[in-house]
Amino acid sequence: VSDLFSFSSRHTTTEKFFIEACDEGVDAVLVIDRVSNEMTLTGKMDIPPSAVTRPICGIMGTLRLVAGMYLIVITRKRNVGSLLGHAVWKAVDFDVISYKKTVLHLSEIQSQENKTFLSMINNVLNTDGFYFCTDFDLTHTLQRLANTSPDFHEMSLLERADQRFVWNGNLLRELAAQPELHKFALPVVHGFIVMKPCRINGKIFEWILISRRSCFRAGVRYYVRGIDSEGHAANFVETEQIVLYEGAKTSFVQTRGSMPFYWSQRPNLKYKPKPIISKTINHMDGFQRHFDSQLLIYGKQTILNLVNQKGSEKPLEQAFANLVSGMNNGMLNYIAFDFHKECSHMRWDRLQILVEAVTDTQDEYGYFMVNSEGRTLAQQRGVFRSNCMDCLDRTNVIQSLLARRSLQSQLQRMGVLNVGQRIDEHAEFEKIYKNAWADNANACAVQYAGTGALKTDFTRTGKRTRWGLLMDGWNSMIRYYKNNFSDGFRQDSIDLFLGNFVVDESDGPTPLRVQKDWKFLTLPIIMLVAFSMCIICLLMAGDTWTETLAYVMFWGAASVITATIILLNGQDFVDAPKLVHKEKMD
Repeated sequence: VSDLFSFSSRHTTTEKFFIEACDEGVDAVLVIDRVSNEMTLTGKMDIPPSAVTRPICGIMGTLRLVAGMYLIVITRKRNVGSLLGHAVWKAVDFDVISYKKTVLHLSEIQSQENKTFLSMINNVLNTDGFYFCTDFDLTHTLQRLANTSPDFHEMSLLERADQRFVWNGNLLRELAAQPELHKFALPVVHGFIVMKPCRINGKIFEWILISRRSCFRAGVRYYVRGIDSEGHAANFVETEQIVLYEGAKTSFVQTRGSMPFYWSQRPNLKYKPKPIISKTINHMDGFQRHFDSQLLIYGKQTILNLVNQKGSEKPLEQAFANLVSGMNNGMLNYIAFDFHKECSHMRWDRLQILVEAVTDTQDEYGYFMVNSEGRTLAQQRGVFRSNCMDCLDRTNVIQSLLARRSLQSQLQRMGVLNVGQRIDEHAEFEKIYKNAWADNANACAVQYAGTGALKTDFTRTGKRTRWGLLMDGWNSMIRYYKNNFSDGFRQDSIDLFLGNFVVDESDGPTPLRVQKDWKFLTLPIIMLVAFSMCIICLLMAGDTWTETLAYVMFWGAASVITATIILLNGQDFVDAPKLVHKEKMD
């Protein structure tokens, strides 16, 4: 593998940044000219003694904002574990440094916009779940890495990475354009990674769970649904479960992603906005593109659609089923399982109905396995693609059950479990397994919906509890607030970070200057005043009860009428994204 440099220091002068590689015997320094924006290579001798030195762990990349170019570096990392002898790191802290020394060249409005864009970049960087490795490719599954040509291993990590999962691909464009600088370009994945040394029957093995979030059609829960014209699905995540034992390795891969046709569910102050299926776009084009690429990458697909088969979710289930039968591809298998109906009244044992229904398919798909001599014993020949509405809570529960069944077979084949033994007989490992899958659910949920996952009490304990229901209620309330009043900003942040919106070099106005119309401020104030007056009239009764009743009815009616108008115009009152790009037009 063409490894990356390990980083030690960023040296700063008024004219230049010097990024120093700390590898033994390496005399490479990346120089970034703060005036011309040029990037070149030099040696350590060229670092001026007057430069201010700060330790860094890696370069995320560069980005243009209103004030000019910015350098984004990782300043703190935490070791997650070792994958086949390669250290895997979680990026914990970042620094966003301006090439320009001051912002005096900006007008007051431009300065304010620049601050907003900076807070957007920090919003994404502060979302937990960025991981990297300097000498191993985290973007590919073990099976994809095993089935590569010798040329592949000669390429730099950036060139050979699966672009779906390189979250800083846009930030690395300047470095990517100069092959001699590729050793400084650090591909960073977003999602969740856990690595645990485990013991069963006195045998120690490494159990690893990796979730890779796609950066195509990325965004937040209600603003990004369905697919785009290129067939990229919203909230697409590839999850790989790996076992390493005495030189042997196995891997089981599953995917999740929004229902791959054109539908939306924009927030409008209602607890559950009604999903709308587009009537103007040909769904089959994007649908076909999505599954053509999935079949090419993963082989056969079994779709597990877990949405409700009644109410507002029913038309989505029907549309998905019709598109699968319309595509008429023998490699595509569709199963609809109404999760909420089947498991109503806390009957979560009924999930086994679905697991048993796909037993033969799972056995046919198998998993990837390499023995201690390096010989490939098995390839995974298909994946389960699970979805619910958000592809979070219900999806994660089902994925953890399918992964458990695969793991049972893997551990027996590797000789960790004895014949007839089951995973759930080993309490210590069972606890590690369940907690890791619940943590995976939380990470994916925070990244897409803004709060931890629901239903994790079942994933952690195998039971649905009253406390779990209470926690789900609390998380649902926070989700409601964030989805309606802060997700527009989060969506804009992701679009800016990923390059879906590009800050113009000219001094023209940015979309941030769009002002809310008068209703946005006036109506909530009227409603609050009317409601307050209603309470005051009740507390400070008038001379007669009829007078009090008249006041209460007047102010009560005023608050109810304004509240109704606000709800009817819900989309005007939510925090909507401001940065327009082609994706949002789909």
